[in-house]
Amino acid sequence: MDGISNNEIKRIRSLSAKKFRDQYGLFTVEGEKMVAEAAASSFTVEKTYRKDEIGDEAMSRISQLSSPSPVLAVVRRPDGLHLRDIEDIRQALCGTGGLYLALDSIRDPGNLGTILRIADWFGIDAVFASPDTVDVFNPKVVQSTMGAIFRVRFHYADIPALAGTVLDAGGKVYGTFLDGNDIYSSEIDTGTSAPAVIVIGNESDGISPAVAGLVSDRLYIPPYPAGDPGSESLNAAVATAVTVAEFRRRNYVRLMADARKK
Repeated sequence: MDGISNNEIKRIRSLSAKKFRDQYGLFTVEGEKMVAEAAASSFTVEKTYRKDEIGDEAMSRISQLSSPSPVLAVVRRPDGLHLRDIEDIRQALCGTGGLYLALDSIRDPGNLGTILRIADWFGIDAVFASPDTVDVFNPKVVQSTMGAIFRVRFHYADIPALAGTVLDAGGKVYGTFLDGNDIYSSEIDTGTSAPAVIVIGNESDGISPAVAGLVSDRLYIPPYPAGDPGSESLNAAVATAVTVAEFRRRNYVRLMADARKK
């Protein structure tokens, strides 16, 4: 196999496991678009492997996909992924305002990847995740972000500490609950003058009691027609999209109103 050694193959294959991603500080991305996104980002691409250079067999051995793509890159994880204390959290918040997501024990790789795509689309200032949230560099997460992983600021942090820091700064902590207030008729602070955090709970258990006790505003996404839900609840990523879209809609309405006044 020209262009790649057996030791390289073993090392790249080992990156499918979190233990070795942590050990080496590396992860993989696959596909022309994803590799191009990595190369154009602030992340460091350690090495790129192309199927036409290393051969079909070697590429199939290093790929995490059922159908190996034409190119794979080994990328270094960024610094500052884990926020250790309150001061780290304060520095990760953007000044006096901003809209953030806080992920409370999201375990499904597809959900995390989709949430990062949502955060990228709606311009979320940063995404914070509890330490027991799935590894953001899990190959399934990385691929499902469709490149958003290289554009969205992401940190692991203690979510109760984050919520407390936001409240101390005069901000709001939002969460969705079945007994919450209708999101469409509730007053919402979108983070224009103080930080606003939207908490997304675990797929099965929702927002944990430790975090729920710090939620300042409990919201509810009503079904249609009202009072006639067909499903028990929304998927975590879907609930994220609906909630963030409403926050950004409020921003848009406010901007349009301000423009008309001028």
